[in-house]
Amino acid sequence: MSSFLQSLLDPKKSWLASLHMKALTTRLRKYGLRYDDLYDPYYDLDIKEALNRLPREIVDARNQRLKRAMDLSMKHEYLPEDLQKMQTPFRSYLQDMLALVSSCILKVLLIT
Repeated sequence: MSSFLQSLLDPKKSWLASLHMKALTTRLRKYGLRYDDLYDPYYDLDIKEALNRLPREIVDARNQRLKRAMDLSMKHEYLPEDLQKMQTPFRSYLQDMLALVSSCILKVLLIT
């Protein structure tokens, strides 16, 4: 059953998943966001710890993207088309650090 579910969620195998990914990419590009920007550090402590461990420049760039997206949303505007084409919504900057934080927490839990 899990392989069936994975095949439904894989954009390379399922047309519905690829359609969703395309819509999400378009939406993120309109505001200049990356997918990792959508994670809330107040909701998950692992996200907060991963953001604390990232270099300051990356966190500052994330905050700048979030501020720009909020500003555009409040003005009911989108990024100009030429800037939308330059956006890379699925370039990850948080996933590696998040995996490291999760594995460290898991090791601590196994030790205690």
